[in-house]
Amino acid sequence: MKENDRIDQMLKQHEGLHRNISRSKMIQAAVDNKEAVVSACGALATWTPTESTGRSPDDTVAVKRPESEGEIDWDSPNNLPIEASTFDMLFDDALATLAKKSKIYVTDRVVGADPRMALPVTTVADQALTALFTDNMFRPVPEDMSKSVFTDKPFTILVAPYDKLDRARYEGRLRKLPDGQTSNMAVAVDFDRRLGVVYGSAYGGSVKKLIFTVINYYLPAEGFLTLHCSANEGPKGDTALLLGLSGTGKTTLSADSRRALLGDDEHGWSDEGIANFENGCYAKLIDLDPEKEPEIHKAIFHQADFLEHGAIVENTMMYPTGQFDLYDRRYTPNSRGSYPLRFLDNVKEPPVGGHPKTILFLTADANSVLPPISRLTHEQAMLWFLMGYTSKLAGTETGILEPKTVFSRFFGEPFMPRNPDVYASMLGKKLAEHGTQVYLVNTGWSGGPYGVGKRMDIRLTREMVHAALEGKLSDVETVEDKFFHLQVPVSCPGVEDAKILQPKNTWKDKDAYDARAKKLAQEFSDHFDKAYGDKGIDPAVRAQCPGK
Repeated sequence: MKENDRIDQMLKQHEGLHRNISRSKMIQAAVDNKEAVVSACGALATWTPTESTGRSPDDTVAVKRPESEGEIDWDSPNNLPIEASTFDMLFDDALATLAKKSKIYVTDRVVGADPRMALPVTTVADQALTALFTDNMFRPVPEDMSKSVFTDKPFTILVAPYDKLDRARYEGRLRKLPDGQTSNMAVAVDFDRRLGVVYGSAYGGSVKKLIFTVINYYLPAEGFLTLHCSANEGPKGDTALLLGLSGTGKTTLSADSRRALLGDDEHGWSDEGIANFENGCYAKLIDLDPEKEPEIHKAIFHQADFLEHGAIVENTMMYPTGQFDLYDRRYTPNSRGSYPLRFLDNVKEPPVGGHPKTILFLTADANSVLPPISRLTHEQAMLWFLMGYTSKLAGTETGILEPKTVFSRFFGEPFMPRNPDVYASMLGKKLAEHGTQVYLVNTGWSGGPYGVGKRMDIRLTREMVHAALEGKLSDVETVEDKFFHLQVPVSCPGVEDAKILQPKNTWKDKDAYDARAKKLAQEFSDHFDKAYGDKGIDPAVRAQCPGK
């Protein structure tokens, strides 16, 4: 019996099945089941076990099969293979575990606002909160679903977030923990059989990012470029994309009162333009300032009856009064808020737009050596897309305690399973076809590295971003950064003190700046040689790599 038939049979026999129940019933069930509590504003507050306060990349695995293994870059450190037999065990255990639960919640949704690329996703879980999360994040099935290239190719995910695997049963099949034990959690995908399993991870992002990885595998084969980015649209219909890893400001900077939001994290670029994959946002909450980020704050913490609210506040300090403390990071600095796009004031529905006029690459440079904004040539854009540099901050993933240099191809390496030339060539072609201008924006530190300098003022970054999106930096005079080959504007509308555009000016110790910049440039060069030395990258692109 095929896996989906087994799932259907289990669901038909289950006496506690709740399939596609109303949103208010999901919320009520989450409260009744003690999966979450109602906060003072009406949002639901929940806390996960400590190992589930972020993604667990080392437990995120994919089946390696002869018929498809050539499509996946197994040299990437994030593409961790498992045998088909191991996935079969995970599937069997998840199905058996769910069958024993008193209640099961199923949602049938799609990922993709463009009906032509909409992927049907069925989520089966024992938590009403998981169902509500998919209601926030995934889209309703469109009436014209028949237009989709995936009409008859749905994807199914089984979710058992609070159960743990039998360590002995998976000895030699799953990874060893630092203490020598076998891991008891897994986030696994079988691309060929169109199945996923989340077992033992209660982090909402595990479900979200598994599905993102899935569409990043399926859609390029159908001619759609997938991007880890936010997107918005100006009053003249000009679309912009903001690419960046978690913590670089995609959600914050894309929520702009002057522009309509398409989405904050996942989009596809077709021959007709841009489309959001999701129905909602999953924003970081730590230090969220209602004055600096009013749109996001209002979306999550607006006052409403809890049955009409449904925002999920994950792993955030809450006092007995039901009030949240967004500055308390003792449990985790990766506190999150999940909410539907419609909770924002300025969103576009449906969230689709034309070809982007501007693309922003976001990086949170903890070294404080990159300019706050730079204009990139076509070759530089391809180079920085391949490198996907940022400084990983504590809390986004389990085990990250101090910031470290991270190169994540396409600003989303963990979720981009295919060979790198697939995504790179597709982007390069589209940039050339549509004349899109690309900028690098540093949302990280100024005046010295992490621990010495300060984080860029978000209000100042917004002004630079706005100038780029308005085309006001297209013809501004630039000077080349000698370490990173970047074209740095000598002035920027909205920035009174132009000195800050050159990061060296903000350092007291100029020699220390040079040493730090030279060190980071060398890290770029070393990583490029390791990751792309034998991948046939265009020499003109290679020449733009720092340290070369």
